[in-house]
Amino acid sequence: MKRGRAIALVVIVALLIVALGALYWASRAATVGAFALRMAGDALGLDIRAGGFEYRLRGTPQLVARDVVARQPGTDVPLLTAGRVLISAPWSTLRARGATLDVARLELDAPVLDLAAFQRWWATRPPGEGRAPSFAEGIAIADGRIVAPGWRLDALGLDLPRFAPGAPLRAQVRGRYETGGLRAPFDLRLAMTRASTRAGVGLAGTLAPAAGDWRLPAWLRLGAALDAGDGRIELHRTALSLRARLRGGGTDVPLVAGIAGDLALAGGGVRAEPLALALRGEGPVPRLRARGLAALHGTLAVALDGELARWPEGWPALPAPIGASDAPLPFALGYDGPADLGAPVALRLARDGARLEGRARPGELLAWLDGLDRGTPLPPLDGRLQAPVLELDGATLHGVDIRVEDDATP
Repeated sequence: MKRGRAIALVVIVALLIVALGALYWASRAATVGAFALRMAGDALGLDIRAGGFEYRLRGTPQLVARDVVARQPGTDVPLLTAGRVLISAPWSTLRARGATLDVARLELDAPVLDLAAFQRWWATRPPGEGRAPSFAEGIAIADGRIVAPGWRLDALGLDLPRFAPGAPLRAQVRGRYETGGLRAPFDLRLAMTRASTRAGVGLAGTLAPAAGDWRLPAWLRLGAALDAGDGRIELHRTALSLRARLRGGGTDVPLVAGIAGDLALAGGGVRAEPLALALRGEGPVPRLRARGLAALHGTLAVALDGELARWPEGWPALPAPIGASDAPLPFALGYDGPADLGAPVALRLARDGARLEGRARPGELLAWLDGLDRGTPLPPLDGRLQAPVLELDGATLHGVDIRVEDDATP
């Protein structure tokens, strides 16, 4: 009997020593934090480190990591940095040691995501969606940033009340798009048919692009089919409607635009091809339909072919017989330059044997139109007009070939 009690006492002492050791290990925030980041890094194929840790065990356990840096192994450029990351997970998840991925909440303060590095990492991930955690109390991002070649998103905020793989998703997203001289703050509601890399996506809210002295405050609505994987993000069958007002240079006119096509994000850039555009408005805003492409990768490139339904009010009247026709006016438009439209736009018009080709900066053209009654009748462009017949001030000209040069237009 005494021998049995001695063995029991030894076992109890041993268990106490193990428990005290485990308690001491768990009481060291740095040890717990490094262990948690190592587990997350192994699951994601990333090297994740932090400058310091805090944690709370009372109630729902919480771990706070500060000055977090995540890199793809073997690379120098961080994929993600964050001033603070908070993760809250129930005891059941901790006891499961990764068998279950139920997380209460995730918060990120001042995260910075390198989009090109993210897409390179994503391209290395195994096919399929894999296992994803659920967040019963949601995800919050404050003062975030996404950087890409030539553009970035600043002041990024996200409020996601709940996230569960395969379940419908609702979120509020706000921030500011910036590239060159163009700034576009936005505040949007995001909805997905399910939290998945293949799902229906909807956006609705406000967008207010501005550059120089012009602004375009707008309300937009977008619907698309998301297809993401292998380092790419694609939106198929995208339909975007936009109601806006063009303001600047003495102009304040409403316009409505509709855009349809396929969008792709890759290499830090965005490309829309094929792209269909419909635009109508008042005053100098033309009514048109066009097809083509648009790409944003450091600079903006646009190529469109379409028709003007009629010559816009507020534009100088076209001479007869070109201006006497009610037929739609075919056009082609090209642009390759900064996203604030600071470079010249190339334009070609053709009807009834007449042809106009020219290059001009949009801002200078708008200012010229606004001051047409008190300024020069010649537009600020480089161009050439060819027509078999032209009527000017009662005179009929044959075999017309006119060249216009503007010193300010390169």
